[in-house]
Amino acid sequence: MSAAEPFLEVDGIVRDYVLPRRRLLAPAPRLRALHGVDLAVGAGQSVAVVGESGCGKSTLARTVLALERPNAGRVRLLGRDLFALPPGELRAMRRHVQMVFQDPYGSLDPRRKVGWIVAEPLDALETVRDRGERRDRIAEALASVGLKAGDQEKFPHEFSGGQRQRIAIARALITRPELIVADEPVSALDVSVQAQVLNLLADLQERLGLSYLLISHDLAVVRHVAEEVAVMYLGRIVEQGPTSAVFADPLHPYTKALLEAVPRVGRARRRRATIAGEAPGLEPLAQDRLEVGCPFAPRCPLAEARCRAEAPALMPRDGDREAACHLA
Repeated sequence: MSAAEPFLEVDGIVRDYVLPRRRLLAPAPRLRALHGVDLAVGAGQSVAVVGESGCGKSTLARTVLALERPNAGRVRLLGRDLFALPPGELRAMRRHVQMVFQDPYGSLDPRRKVGWIVAEPLDALETVRDRGERRDRIAEALASVGLKAGDQEKFPHEFSGGQRQRIAIARALITRPELIVADEPVSALDVSVQAQVLNLLADLQERLGLSYLLISHDLAVVRHVAEEVAVMYLGRIVEQGPTSAVFADPLHPYTKALLEAVPRVGRARRRRATIAGEAPGLEPLAQDRLEVGCPFAPRCPLAEARCRAEAPALMPRDGDREAACHLA
């Protein structure tokens, strides 16, 4: 892989889900969860995907991990198309990318000791026959997240929520990956613990040269961790660019609305801004209405006739930023 080539490259990903038939002989409607998503993560870079619940963030994460096959598009890791690889080679590629899940209580098997949990990806993806080496790898992973080697003999219920998430991070590190996909990694934790886990992720990136794809709805977390941010709405990326620039001067009305809704210390007491209406449910996204106008137009205070008739493309704006808006 050349220095200029992204470590991870998502190119035109489309993902459809078949919905239940409304009538016995009627064709099954389809929900398009991802609409031609493009994304790149460079070596040692942190990229965040943000948006409301149901916008397609987690579907994108599962597709990047090759847990779901897209209907169109490619996912390239280290320059190789994951969905064009035979099963054996795809299995070997999984060592390079691991995931940290949202819930540290549900993602750890309560019947297993921590050592077994942390070593599970190692046992599944690599052949480490020497027991001493396996034990050393477990101790190394635990030490990297601030836990002791002796903790591998304990069960998950003996740890706090923040410690359990550290165990989950250690499990992700055991294969020594280059990329970690973190799906809401601190949303289930107390506020006092969130900063500790975020600082740990930052320290690991500095020490190990990790890349992160962070899935989050918490803009404060994104501001703290990510260098680049992609704002997603109904399966489309509507704005993308450096985090500092996007947060300081958002170009898309949806991004502006998300930032306005964030409470700030010292802000004069007033009613918090909200986004008008609600994101459409499954019915408006049936196959016959996929590409009619801008998806945000029904909720956008600036929408014009063109917005309702023509879907805007994600175009370069202001240097290294992109936005999908006719009025940006």
